[in-house]
Amino acid sequence: MNIEHRAVLELRRTDRRLSGYAARFNQTTRIADFEEVIREGAFSHSLRAGRDILALVDHDPTRVLARTKSGNLMLSEDSNGLQFELSVPDTGSGRDVLALADRGDLGGMSFGFLVGPEGERWTGRRRELLVIDLREISVVSAWPAYDGTTVIPRSQTPRLNNARLFMETVGKWV
Repeated sequence: MNIEHRAVLELRRTDRRLSGYAARFNQTTRIADFEEVIREGAFSHSLRAGRDILALVDHDPTRVLARTKSGNLMLSEDSNGLQFELSVPDTGSGRDVLALADRGDLGGMSFGFLVGPEGERWTGRRRELLVIDLREISVVSAWPAYDGTTVIPRSQTPRLNNARLFMETVGKWV
């Protein structure tokens, strides 16, 4: 069985932490010659199993950012999708990811998974993912498979962001 990859745009930065959604529920996307949708609860089995799940850069296992077994990657499901929060290491890959997040240059998030025969339902050319065997999530620098979310770097506090917006607005009138 080959590991499949899917990507979405959703990323926030806070200091040396990244958070957001690695997958969104109930959003249809086009994959090759079929449509695909992830159903709510699709990741719950993987999250309960307690298997070590990695956070990578561009699905590259030599560029590890965090992992669940070390506690540097936290994953959970809510009604919107698969949420993550990870602590970015002070490595070349980690510094690159943070710099790209600050500039808004990241493509988004992706995830690598397996799906068994009971984990999917096909209706013509439409695939519903019901049970996903999650292996990894990835920060991706290119194009996500699932559209509809945004990359939001947050390196300052909300109050500082509001003050900056106010000063930019006042500057237009002076």
